[in-house]
Amino acid sequence: MGEGPGQPHEFRVLASENVYEGHVITLRRDTVAMPGGGSSVREIVHHPGAVAVVAIDENDRVVLLRQYRHPVGRHLWELPAGLRDEAGEPPLETAKRELAEEALLAAGRWSLLASSYSTPGFCDELVEIYLAEELTAVDRPESFVVEHEEADMTLEWVPLADAVQRVFDGDIRNASAIIGLLATAQARTAHPRLRPADAT
Repeated sequence: MGEGPGQPHEFRVLASENVYEGHVITLRRDTVAMPGGGSSVREIVHHPGAVAVVAIDENDRVVLLRQYRHPVGRHLWELPAGLRDEAGEPPLETAKRELAEEALLAAGRWSLLASSYSTPGFCDELVEIYLAEELTAVDRPESFVVEHEEADMTLEWVPLADAVQRVFDGDIRNASAIIGLLATAQARTAHPRLRPADAT
């Protein structure tokens, strides 16, 4: 069936090859059918996806972590977060695990704040950003070993309003943190309907 008026173009993959397979990412080269005929090559970074958590307490303070990120050569202020690298683990369970591992916290109430494709021009990474409330302290899971950059990580409780200002000051530059903090501030003032935590 060909294209016609009002019919969307089908961006079919005509050929695909893996260029590089790493520990976390895979670089793939796809040849894709383009509108009007012809094709074009697209380089795609495949990523398993990630989660991030805005953990907010009864005093409207949020947890921020300062962690070294080698690709940008600097420490960044971030939310508790992690890769979806456990096979078959639902994203909410990953978020709960990361919150316990990195911030030693559990939450009695979870909501899905936002879903973000980090850089859809070349990467398929999807980050699910959660709001965690009714926080309680927990022990670090025995299976989690603090190593590499996480051994240098520091934690800070910051009033939400101050964290939002730090976004506008350019002090917080991590995309998931920016989205999560601004979405939480909006949720606190405008009370939008948030998706349940197990939504996809």
